Amino acid sequence: MVSEKTWDIIAKSFNQTRRKPWKECLDFIEKLPKETIVADIGCGNGRHLIPFAKKLKKVIGVDLSKELLDIVKEKLDFEKIKNVTLIHADVANIPLDDESVDAAIYIAALHNIKGKNNRIKSLKELKRILKKNGVAQISVWSRWQDRYRKHFFKKWFIRKGSSEFGDIDIYWRQNGLNIPRFYHLYDKKEFQRDLVEAGFKIVEIKDVKMHSKRYADNYFAIVTVSK
Repeated sequence: MVSEKTWDIIAKSFNQTRRKPWKECLDFIEKLPKETIVADIGCGNGRHLIPFAKKLKKVIGVDLSKELLDIVKEKLDFEKIKNVTLIHADVANIPLDDESVDAAIYIAALHNIKGKNNRIKSLKELKRILKKNGVAQISVWSRWQDRYRKHFFKKWFIRKGSSEFGDIDIYWRQNGLNIPRFYHLYDKKEFQRDLVEAGFKIVEIKDVKMHSKRYADNYFAIVTVSK
């Protein structure tokens, strides 16, 4: 699964380098009615959660890292935001009722879960908590982005060991740290398959370049639930 200890160790450093919300998420937020109850799954340091809270009725932030949630709480207290509930939990076992939220985001977190079955389980949990006709935005890193393209081309021809194709340790080296973080980088078709297997209807999947110049480094999906 995901190592809570890893994210607790890098939490403060992570927060210093992850302050600006992504345009794609802000665009998603803008389309939601003000009365929306939304969940931010894998909310991290709250860079998307706080814009949600300023616009929508209620926000629920879920994250495995207690340290990251403490950082979010400090920000909420500083801005006197009261319509947020923070939950310390594994995203594959979300302690929320069935059909309890209108919308959700699951941004840059699915790819940190080890094992296809565990990733599918977390997606099914997201589907479970969404109301009928609920909508979610989900993003993952692309396997074929500029930075890792050569690495995975080599892996394609030399496959060995028990790891899944797409698995990689990416080191956090900010602020003098050197901490490995597990990632499963997706290709687009695999991302589509996992979303469908979890029971979602895909509205769109977009290739997005954040840092890459030639090839997309992120995929963003909009999905809905029909129950």
